[in-house]
Amino acid sequence: MRMAIAEAAKGDFPFGAVIVRDGTVVSTGRNMGATNNDPTAHGEMVAIRRFVADNPAKDLKGATLYTSGEPCPMCMGAIVWCGLGRVVYAASIEQLEKRIGQIMITSKAVAEAAPFLTVAITGGVLATEALALFDKK
Repeated sequence: MRMAIAEAAKGDFPFGAVIVRDGTVVSTGRNMGATNNDPTAHGEMVAIRRFVADNPAKDLKGATLYTSGEPCPMCMGAIVWCGLGRVVYAASIEQLEKRIGQIMITSKAVAEAAPFLTVAITGGVLATEALALFDKK
């Protein structure tokens, strides 16, 4: 999680992600929306895109994604479609909504709407550290 928070600190907006497979970091990403003029360039999306640029997408199945903020519905949808097996996030949608605009749909709600896949979700890991990045931007 600290790696995801470190990525977030370098982003256009304080969101970062790290994908781990079999104990090895296989991709990282940070929010690049302003840099790339791309509103879909959230940390999770950047990490997924970086991975699939050089690897088969099927190799994401079962991997874990660590992210500084609970994935939005777009990112969580991509996580589901990639078959990632676990998501660990720091700040929740509810916590983030107090700092920025958010679509108030949780990761759990998106995952539960996909009966073809089970995604383990753990939240609140180092949330205070992740939220502190908003005070620095």
